[in-house]
Parts: sequence; structure tokens; C-alpha cells
Amino acid sequence: MRKKELGTLLFTALLITACSSGGDESTAPVTPPPTEPTTPEKIAINISTSLTGIDGTRVTDYAFEAGDRIGLYVVNRAADGSAAALQPSGNHVDNMRFTYNGTWTPATPIYWKDDKTHADFYLYHPYQQEVTSVEAMPFSLNTDQSTEAAYKAGDLLIGTTKDVAPTEQAVSIATRHVMSQMLITLVPGNGFTEESLAAADIGVRINGVKTDATVNLATAAVTATGQAANVVPLLTTTNTYKALIVPQEVAEGNLITVTVDGRDFNLKRGITLESGRMYRSTVTLSKTSNGINVSIDRWQDDGTDYGGTAE
Repeated sequence: MRKKELGTLLFTALLITACSSGGDESTAPVTPPPTEPTTPEKIAINISTSLTGIDGTRVTDYAFEAGDRIGLYVVNRAADGSAAALQPSGNHVDNMRFTYNGTWTPATPIYWKDDKTHADFYLYHPYQQEVTSVEAMPFSLNTDQSTEAAYKAGDLLIGTTKDVAPTEQAVSIATRHVMSQMLITLVPGNGFTEESLAAADIGVRINGVKTDATVNLATAAVTATGQAANVVPLLTTTNTYKALIVPQEVAEGNLITVTVDGRDFNLKRGITLESGRMYRSTVTLSKTSNGINVSIDRWQDDGTDYGGTAE
């Protein structure tokens, strides 16, 4: 019996020891729950614009106005930094409409792919809702540009900025005119005075120029298309007119016609109009010479005298 009692006592002691060894649960080590991976914060794409001349210098006499709209494409670069071609669709950003009101605001927010991938930016103005070809986007000028709205509708601008690293700052995109501009100024010659010229019924037109074109949004190359037409320019100040013309080679013919009180005076010549250039024509009206004297200088003077006599 004594062995049995001794065994019982040992068992009881072991049981008590086991219970007490469990200790306070609060002192047991706690394994923290697994943390979920954090998603990198998206970086919004913002842009700013400037306008440059044909020689690369910034133009200061032009600015976008409230309500102006542009289309923006963003093309991501490959992992090795190589560029990808601009496509009509399937780019990182396709023809996103931005509206100007002091700054450029997208129709919907857009973001960089990540914080590492570089991208190329392409924009154009004025905005078109449907662009089926980025290599040959159709564009047309008004034949009657006698109102400010009709003239401005033809002022096509193209801008490109390439290999940009993701940034919270606005991406600066330099834009430039891709059409040609003609400026025509009428001055009194023999038989006219400023007063008589101001009182006369005057009409001006540019003859035999194509007003339709296709434009490559990646390269800004412009190709004249369609049939030739006559363009009525915008009267800007007294006896000064301007018109936007598709870059093209104009064959010899009556390039400019000035009608004074029902009488036509024609300038016969051909001319090559280049993208982004301005062509200035000073027209001297003279009754005694039965014609007009015209001189044309490019925006960038190439040393060529474009003068001539119209009869």
C-alpha cells in the first residue's frame, strides 16, 4: 500500500507542476500578423506649354487663351530606354483632351505608369475628338479667314518632349506653328493717299492655294492635299491682312489679287511656302503704273528679293 500511495502522491505533484508551468498567457510571445504590401502612390501627369519660332527661340507675342483645347499622347519607353512609335491608340495616354484656364487641366486625371518608366509626349492644337491616323491626321483651313475665329481655327500647333522621367512637376512641351503665314500690307502709291485708300472699297485674296492637308503628329510634317482654292485673309489693322496657308509650292500665276473699287490688280508669281514661316508682302497701289509693286520677305530673311510688279 505504501508504494501505491507514493505513486499517487508523485502523480499528483506532477499534475500540479504541469498546470502551473502553463504560466500567464499574457507573457507568451505574440507573432504579429503579416503586413500587406503597400501600393506605390500614383504620380499625376501635369503639363505646361511654350511656343517656339522656326529657329528654336521662344515666341513672346502669342499665348494660349482660356478655353483653348489640345490633344495629348504619352508613349512609354521600353525597359532599356528605347523609344516606341506613336500609335493611333494603345499608347499609355491616347488623345487626352486638356483645356487651358491659366493651367492645363485634363478631361480626366492621368498618371505615370510608375516612378521609373520614362515617356515621350506629343500634343497638338486645336483638339479633335476623333484621330484615326497620327501619321496623316486630316486638317483643313477655312477659305474665308475674314473673322478672327475662322483664322485661328487654322493655326495648327504641334509639340513634342521626349525621354521624360516621372515627375510631380509639370512637363514642359515646346510647341510651334506648322502652317505658313502670309502678311499683306497695302500702302498708297501714285494716285492714292492714305485718306483715299481708307475710303476705297478694297478686297484682298490669295489665289490658287490648297487648303487641305495631312499632318504627322510625331514629326510635324505637313502635306498639302486636295484642290486649289482662293483664300480671303483677315483684316487686322488698317490695310493690313493676314492668312494661314498650308505649306506648299504654288505655281506661277496670280498669287495675290487686290480689288480697289471694283478694279483688280494681280501679282503674278510662284512661291514656295514652308512650315512655320511668315511671308510678308508690302503692296504699293499706284494708278499711274497701272499695277502694284510687291515685296515679300520671309520671317527669316534668306537674302532673296521676292519683289515684283503686278499688272
